[in-house]
Amino acid sequence: MQQIIHFFIRNKNFLLFLLLFTISIAFTINSHTYHGNRFVSSANFISGSIFGFKSAITEYLGLKSQNEKLAKENRELRSRLLNVNPSGEVENTNPPLVVDSTYTFINAKVINNSYGRTKNQLTIDKGKKDGVVIDMGVMSPEGVVGIVSHTSSNYASVQSVLNTNSQVVAKFKKSNHFGTLVWDGKDPSILQLKEIPRIAPVGKGDTIVTDGRSTIFPEGIPIGTVSDFEIEEVGDYYRIQVKLLTDMTSLKHVYLVQRVDAPEIKALENEANDVE
Repeated sequence: MQQIIHFFIRNKNFLLFLLLFTISIAFTINSHTYHGNRFVSSANFISGSIFGFKSAITEYLGLKSQNEKLAKENRELRSRLLNVNPSGEVENTNPPLVVDSTYTFINAKVINNSYGRTKNQLTIDKGKKDGVVIDMGVMSPEGVVGIVSHTSSNYASVQSVLNTNSQVVAKFKKSNHFGTLVWDGKDPSILQLKEIPRIAPVGKGDTIVTDGRSTIFPEGIPIGTVSDFEIEEVGDYYRIQVKLLTDMTSLKHVYLVQRVDAPEIKALENEANDVE
């Protein structure tokens, strides 16, 4: 609305001229029937063009706010879906789906993204002042993207899953057999799932999701599907190729997720490790 008001202020002289010109045309039409008929025909075309232009301008001016609104709604919906009871049962749907606040979410925009190296990173437009901290999980609407590795006041760096140092605990959705998801530095659409025992049922197309054993990602976030697998030559484990659901080469909007009680869990685990 402010942009429309500014438009009228900037063009007030032209608009005044247009008003006076329209009045003069009206007087001419009223005094000449031929001119009136010609004008009506032309006016229909011009008014249609003006309304079309006005509609396009209005849609453009509202596009940013609509995108922000949709991103917020998407984030809130994902939060609700992840904060339901483990059984999936919701007795009272008012408020719908929300049972507790196990996880918090922040939406962000990717402003830089590498995927052609062996240690790829992303830069996002949210930082410490927005509540971003190191070790927050990062997801796209399709699935896992990476983990926050560095933060500044206004920005954060994310270690992509396309990083040879990346390790994500993942499991088979159908069987709960879990292992470690890594990247061999080759194909940006394929990750490798390690440490899956040969007794586990494995098939092409099987869905791989986050395991939830760490405090970084909630359980059940999609990662990809099995594209190929074989038994390792040495050992009793599979070598599994996982086709990513997220297109890591065209990321734009992402979500940062944090478990609310993560600091308490980490402090307890560190204390236990010190005793050992």
